[in-house]
Amino acid sequence: MEFGSIESLRDRHPAWRLLRAGNASLVLAFLGDFFVDGNRGACPASELAAALDEQLYALNTELGSPDGERRFPKEPRAYLEDWAATEAGFLRRFYPPGDDEVHYEVTPAFEKAYAFAESLQVRPFVATESRLHTAVALLRQIVQGTDTDPESRLADLQRRRDELDAEIAAVEEGRFAVLEPSGIRDRYQQFTATARELLSDFREVEDNFRRLDRSAREKIATWDGAKGELLAGLVGSRSQITHSDQGHSFQAFYDFLLSQQRQDELTELLARVSALREIDADRRMKGIHHDWSEAAERAQRTVRQISEQLRRFLDDQVWLENRRVLDLVREVEAAALQVRDKPPSWGLEMDEPGIAINLPFERPLYTPPAAAEVESLIEPTAEEVDNDALFAESFVDPVRLLRNVRAILPEHSAALLSDIVTFYPVEQGAAEIVGYLALDDGEISVEMDDSDQTVLDYDDPADPTATKRARLPKVTVKRR
Repeated sequence: MEFGSIESLRDRHPAWRLLRAGNASLVLAFLGDFFVDGNRGACPASELAAALDEQLYALNTELGSPDGERRFPKEPRAYLEDWAATEAGFLRRFYPPGDDEVHYEVTPAFEKAYAFAESLQVRPFVATESRLHTAVALLRQIVQGTDTDPESRLADLQRRRDELDAEIAAVEEGRFAVLEPSGIRDRYQQFTATARELLSDFREVEDNFRRLDRSAREKIATWDGAKGELLAGLVGSRSQITHSDQGHSFQAFYDFLLSQQRQDELTELLARVSALREIDADRRMKGIHHDWSEAAERAQRTVRQISEQLRRFLDDQVWLENRRVLDLVREVEAAALQVRDKPPSWGLEMDEPGIAINLPFERPLYTPPAAAEVESLIEPTAEEVDNDALFAESFVDPVRLLRNVRAILPEHSAALLSDIVTFYPVEQGAAEIVGYLALDDGEISVEMDDSDQTVLDYDDPADPTATKRARLPKVTVKRR
C-alpha cells in the first residue's frame, strides 16, 4: 500500500478511528463481548443499554478515583448514540420492520478492529499443522477442479481409490492412527477461528447489500427521468453483486445451509466434538451452524428489501398513471356538463333497460330442521370410582416446551428432538415427549421420519432411580 492510501485509511476508516479513540478499551471490551463473542445479531436498545449499565457500574466501582469522580460519567444510551453516530461508525442504529424500538448491531469496521485487538494477544497454543493440511487440500482442490484431461482425472481417482482400499484393509485388521491430543486441539482451534470469521464475513456481505439498498433509495428519491433508465440501473447493480465472486460464494454457502441433511450432519459432528475430553469445548460452537443460518438469512432479507424498493417504485408509477386517467375522465365529465343544455346533433340511441320483477311466492318457505334422537350405548354402572386418580394426573405445560425450543432454535432453523432433550432433560416422562410431538403453534412444527429412529433416555417420574428408554421415529423440530 502507498503512503496516501494508508493516510486516507487512518483519517477515514472507522476501525482505525476506534483504535485511536480515548475510550477504545470500553468499546472493544463491551461490544466485543456482547456481540462478537456472544454470537448476537441485531439487539433492542433497552437490552443493550441494560447490559452496558451493568458494565459501567462495575468499571466505575473498580476504577473510580479517590475524590468520587466516575471514570465513565455518561448514561448508557448516551454512549450508544455516540458509538452509532456517523462520525464514529462502530454501531448501526435502525428500526426493524414492524418494530418501533431502536435496534443496534456492530458494523464490519468494528469487527475488524476487534479481530486486530484479539490478534495482539499472546496465544498459548498456535495451530500450524491443521492450517498446513488445509492449505495443501485447497491447492489439491484447485488443481483437480481445473484439470481438463479425462485420463489425468481418472488416474487421480484411481489413486485415491487405492488409498481408500488400503486404509479400509488396515482398519479391518485393527491398524489405524488416532489423532494425538495436540492434533485435536490444533484442529479445534482452527475450526473455532474459521467459524467466527464466517460470522464476521456474513456481516460484511450484509453491509455491502445494505449499501446497495441505500443507494437504490437515494436514486429513487431524486430521480426525475424515464422509469426504464432507473430500473435498468438498479437491476444492473443488483445483478452485478449477485453474479460477482462474492455473490456466487454466498449463494453456494446459503444453499449448503438450507440442506436438512447438511444441518443434521453438522449437528452430529458438533455434538461429538464437544464431547471430547481432550479439548475445552466452546459453548458458542455447539449451535454455530444456527448462527450461520441466521446471519445468512439477514443478508437475504437485505436483498429482498432491494426488490421491495423496485416494486414500490413501480407501484408509485402505476398510481401516477391511474391518477392521470382519472383527470382525463373528469375533463370528459366537465365537457359533458357544458353541452348538457344544448346537446350536439350527433349522439347515440339506447333502449331503456327493463325493470327486474321478483314475485313474493318465488322465494322458498321456511322448513323446520329435523329432530334427531341420540341413544347412548354406554351401560349405566354403580361401581365406585377412585377420585384420587384425577389428582394424580400430571400436566405438561406446552408453553414451557415452546420456550425450550425457542431457546435452542433461532428463526428459520431446525434441530433434532434428541438435541433439544440433551439441553433440557425430560422431567415428566413419556407425557412430556408426547407434548413435544404435539407442538404446533404456527411458528414451531414437528416432522417425523419413519425411515430412521431416535432413542431417548429419561428418568421415570414415579421412580427417580429408574431410567426408561423411548424409541421413536426420527423427530425434527423446525422454527419458521
